[in-house]
Amino acid sequence: MNLLANLVCIIILLCSVLIIIPSSSVHAAYDDRKVDCSKNPPAGDEQGKVHQIASLCAYFSGKPHSKKPAVILLSDVWGYGVPKLRKFADKVASAGNFVVVPDLFFGDPTTNTTQKEVWLAKHRPEEAVKYVKPLIQALKEKGVHKIGAAGFCWGGKVVVELAKEADIIPVAALLHPSYTTIDDIKGVKVPMALLVGERDNGTPPEYVKESTAALKANQVDYFVKVYPGMPHGWTIRYKDDIPAQKKYSEEACQDLVDWFGKHLKKIHSAKRFV
Repeated sequence: MNLLANLVCIIILLCSVLIIIPSSSVHAAYDDRKVDCSKNPPAGDEQGKVHQIASLCAYFSGKPHSKKPAVILLSDVWGYGVPKLRKFADKVASAGNFVVVPDLFFGDPTTNTTQKEVWLAKHRPEEAVKYVKPLIQALKEKGVHKIGAAGFCWGGKVVVELAKEADIIPVAALLHPSYTTIDDIKGVKVPMALLVGERDNGTPPEYVKESTAALKANQVDYFVKVYPGMPHGWTIRYKDDIPAQKKYSEEACQDLVDWFGKHLKKIHSAKRFV
C-alpha cells in the first residue's frame, strides 16, 4: 500500500513540474539555436561579408553608421545566399545605405528537390517576424535608427507583417510578393512600395488595383509600379540571356533606392550592374 501511495506521489510531482514549465521553453531549442555563419561566405565578386547579428547569420554590404540608413532585404524561398540577391544588396549599398540580408531559414533554404508544402510548414513567414524584430533592435543598439525593409516573394509576407505595426519600421517595400493578401495590404500602417511584374500570376492586375486602393485608403504614402513583361522573381533571378529582365532588375533596384531615400532622407543613385 505504501509503495502504491509513493508511486502516486511521484506521478503527481512529475505532472506539476510539466505544468509549470513556461510555454516559451518548448521552443527554446529553436529560438536559441547556434548558427555557423562560415557555411555561406561571399563568393565571386560579392562586396559584402557574412556575420552574425542577433540570432541570425546575415550578409552585410556597406558600412554601418549612425547617420546612414539601413535597409533590410528579406529573401525569397531560395535564401540569403543567392548571388543575384547579394549583388542587388551591393547595389543598394552603393547608394549610401547599410544593407543587411538575414538568413531566416537557418541554413535550410528551398532547393530543387524540396517538398514545398513540407518546407513551408517549417518556414512560415509569419513566424519569421520574431527573428527580424530582434535584428532591428540590434541595429538600433549599434546606433542605426533609420531602418527600412524590403521583401522578395516569401520575404514580402514578412515585411507586410512588420508594416502592420507603426513603430517597427518607418518604410517598407514588396518586390514580386507571395502569400500577401489584400487584407494584409489593408493593414499596412507605414509608407509602402509595391513593385511587381506584368507577367507575375501571383500579382495579377486586379491584385495591383485593389492593393493600390487599399494603400490609398490607409492614408499612407505609396508607390506602385508594374514592370512590362516581367515574370515572378525577375529582380533577383533574372536570366542573363534576356536583356529586358536585367534592365528591369536594375530599374527596380534604383526605384527601391529612390523610395527608401525619400523616406530615410538619403538619396543617391545606385551603381549600375557590371
